[in-house]
Amino acid sequence: MIERIIQALNDLQICKYSIQEIRSRSAEAFYVRRRQDLKRRTTLTDYTVSVYRDFEKDGRRFTGDSSVPVYPGMEESELKESLRTAYHAASFVTNPCYPLVSGSKEAPVPSQSGFAGKSPEENLKAVAEAIFAAEDTEDVFINSAEIFAEQWTSRVINSSGVDVSWENWNLNGEYVIQCLSPADVETHHTFSLREPDLAILQKEVADAMTRTKDRARADKPPKGGRYTVILSEEHVDTLLSYYVSRSDASRVYQHYSDYAPGQAVQGEEIRGDALTVILKAAAPYDLQGVPLHDRTLLENGVLQTIHGAPRFCYYLGIEPTGIYRSIQVPTGSTPLAEMKKQPYLHIVSFSDFQMDSFSGHFGGEIRLAYLFDGETVKTVTGGSVNGILPEVQGQMIFSKERCRSARYDGPLAVSIRNVTVAGIDGE
Repeated sequence: MIERIIQALNDLQICKYSIQEIRSRSAEAFYVRRRQDLKRRTTLTDYTVSVYRDFEKDGRRFTGDSSVPVYPGMEESELKESLRTAYHAASFVTNPCYPLVSGSKEAPVPSQSGFAGKSPEENLKAVAEAIFAAEDTEDVFINSAEIFAEQWTSRVINSSGVDVSWENWNLNGEYVIQCLSPADVETHHTFSLREPDLAILQKEVADAMTRTKDRARADKPPKGGRYTVILSEEHVDTLLSYYVSRSDASRVYQHYSDYAPGQAVQGEEIRGDALTVILKAAAPYDLQGVPLHDRTLLENGVLQTIHGAPRFCYYLGIEPTGIYRSIQVPTGSTPLAEMKKQPYLHIVSFSDFQMDSFSGHFGGEIRLAYLFDGETVKTVTGGSVNGILPEVQGQMIFSKERCRSARYDGPLAVSIRNVTVAGIDGE
């Protein structure tokens, strides 16, 4: 099919292009309680062709682009018409002129994942067993679950010589935990694995079951005020996404961010833990064919790297880094138990925890939190958290314990003082 696409592009005299081919195998299973309700397998091949058109307008040079999906069953006339339409559409896109990534034909890169070497069905079965192994009581149970085991091979070819391919794995899905007493409560949880860390997954499910029981007992919000707030697991990842977004080349080029290498982006005065963030290469290339390798984003609170898509890197006059979707953060030196010796509000579940990368505002409605007043720990639900990261980033304390997922490998928890919590009034 790729040969047909290239021939059609040549026939149309389209000389600047990029082709993405993604071949995937997947197994999907749906469970009601422990019973498998549905299972299916899929094998797909998807093609996306991006065409680029260099032109001048009012004395300025531009590169327009347009992308179109194509499929193997297309007739030659239909394929050419799709490409011709996309090329015409590119003439209306007035991006400043830029080149494509240059490269050469490279040997395919096999997956290094621990899932490789087994079929999607085998990996799916192992993950399902780990999830349901966490059930140990009758009063709280896994109501339902859906699991997806995906193996795909990606190939990128462009008109500047790039021809690379690589294999990846991902096991992901969600499960619903239900507790019937003292209140009927359901909690929803997601997971995503690039490695078969099944013991970690089983512990996460067990912890989620405990928290679901605690959610069934919680019936009041915390009092409104300012707290030392502890965030954990995926919420730490969401919080730190602020720095990844602010250092993206597209944000910097469009002046949505003033970040620059060498800038103390965590503030000039750090009273907590200085932040180091590594951009992790989850694949050998990104989908534009840029080679990926681990890069230091922040070191001790100082920005080291502007990163992003080749077009915006070219505009900024920097090396095209490619697009990253995973980070690694060194753990702190403070055990979580040490953080909890003083009064705190540990929020473990939100309705939707969000991080605004423009304003630095973070917050969400509390579904379950543990409130320690210096004497006793209570479960609370309701109310909300509202904070501005640039105002508190210098006092963040990170846990010694580690959390790992497909997107995030770093401290399990972060403690932040003096965060506003909206809750009930009164003593």
